[in-house]
Amino acid sequence: MAPINTLTYINRRNAVATGICFILAAVTSIAGKLLYAPVLANPEYLTISIVQANGVILGAVFELMLAVTAIGTGLFMYPFLRAVNESLGLGYVFFRALEVVFILIGLVSVLALISLSKAFIGASQPDIGHFESVGATLRGIHGWTFILGPNFMLGVNTILYSYVFLVSRLLPKPIALLGLTAAALILAVSLLELFGIVQQVSAMGFLLAFPIFLYEMTVAVWLIRRGFNLSCLQPNVLS
Repeated sequence: MAPINTLTYINRRNAVATGICFILAAVTSIAGKLLYAPVLANPEYLTISIVQANGVILGAVFELMLAVTAIGTGLFMYPFLRAVNESLGLGYVFFRALEVVFILIGLVSVLALISLSKAFIGASQPDIGHFESVGATLRGIHGWTFILGPNFMLGVNTILYSYVFLVSRLLPKPIALLGLTAAALILAVSLLELFGIVQQVSAMGFLLAFPIFLYEMTVAVWLIRRGFNLSCLQPNVLS
């Protein structure tokens, strides 16, 4: 059996690390999206991508940080989720990892636009149709991976850990319920985007996605200030 002070230390360390990872994930996600916008939203992306290369690369760096912090939340929360339900804990880590895979695929597709733009500008007589076809494919890959990763997979893994919070009281019930609601909304918006009913950049998409941002920031602040509720766990589960 682990001493009480050891459990308190593990709780404090992992809780603070999880909270910081949630905050950094949100910040880097927004930063990456803003830095990609001049290229992804510009119809002249074949010529502008190489000009905006530094901004795109910086956006990619932020997305790499996003990937690391997303994995971090999984690693730091897993011991507590496993203590309640190992299957759901593993499920959370698995779907969090899938989310990261989609993020990285999207990142590579945006970086590839720089190479495409360089080739287009350097070609003496470029086949515009060919370059536009490749460019549209790369931008399409980024769009689909954003729907499947930071939207759909995020919704799935949020449902899993929020449910564990709800049944175990690792975090207060109102926070867990907010998480389940936010996860349902982000899943809904991802499906609406998949079928083209809602555009990725739209007021409706923002409104449906905002609750999960609010939830993750609420969880982050709670964990940094209060930590997990260890009273709902057996004394030796984190040893």
